Amino acid sequence: MRLRAPLALGALAAGSAILLAGCSGTSADPAAADDVIRFATLPLVDDPSVETPIDEIAALLESETGMTVEMTDVPNYSAVIEAVRAGHEDIGIMSAFPSALAVNTGEVDALVAWPGVDEPVSTCLVLDEADIQSFDDITAETTIAFADPNSSSGFYMPTYMLGEHGLREDEGDFKALFAGGHDRSFIALKEGQADIACTSTIFPQMAGQGDPMFPFEEGETRSIGESISMPVSMGVLGSQHMSDEKRAALVEAGGGEKRIEKQHAQGKLSARERLAALLDDGSFQEDGAFRRNRTTTFGMDKADMPADGVVTGSGSVLGRPVHVASQDFTVMG
Repeated sequence: MRLRAPLALGALAAGSAILLAGCSGTSADPAAADDVIRFATLPLVDDPSVETPIDEIAALLESETGMTVEMTDVPNYSAVIEAVRAGHEDIGIMSAFPSALAVNTGEVDALVAWPGVDEPVSTCLVLDEADIQSFDDITAETTIAFADPNSSSGFYMPTYMLGEHGLREDEGDFKALFAGGHDRSFIALKEGQADIACTSTIFPQMAGQGDPMFPFEEGETRSIGESISMPVSMGVLGSQHMSDEKRAALVEAGGGEKRIEKQHAQGKLSARERLAALLDDGSFQEDGAFRRNRTTTFGMDKADMPADGVVTGSGSVLGRPVHVASQDFTVMG
């Protein structure tokens, strides 16, 4: 059963906080040691017209682990990172840049990443009657509204785009305004608090629809530039405080219970069962349990391949240290 619960605001101190099987399972939160997988999510992503895969992920986790999944809506990316880093949540989902920054701290684990599309991610908008025609017209007095300091399309990609034109906020080339959301950056632009709003390319398509997320009619705004694409669109983060029981359940899920049963029906062991039979008891240390393949040919970019279809790690045989790899036929078999 999937549950939804609010997250105590006191646990969400702002901050930026990765491979799962190689990290400690000691929990900082006693509640995290039970059979509930806690999943921190954002109620809205960069594209408000697209349903996020949260429910599907939760259903898959429940099906493959036998545990209850509790989803918690949190207000922003910083809150997701802090909740996962502190051990209040086991898993969090967010866009590419904040995921990468969180991982880079070494305090959270990277579990899964979704590939992006080869299209511009961000755009910088001005009012149609504005004097600003291009990035060359931006001065030290120009105020640029960004959605959130941890937003890929609402900050990181626009910052890269501005940098490509020699514009840096820390060097005084413009003034930055963090509006607190994509919609609020548009309000700042509309009310004259900002000269430019840099945001996701999806929003201008909503012009004239009466949607409060983009409060403009067609022709009221225009773009002065678009960013490059992003190779990764979203990532899933894991807590280093996750209990050993939860880690084991996630790792053992592999290609799924039905495929494991198929292996057994053929008189075969699963990849991890074969390693368990080979190695000394308790000696196996797995590496890259949540690694994903990066191949794009032959449709492989659309294939779901936990651990890239191969269980790898180290252990011992009769006390001698060894490195091992075991093909997981439940993944692609």
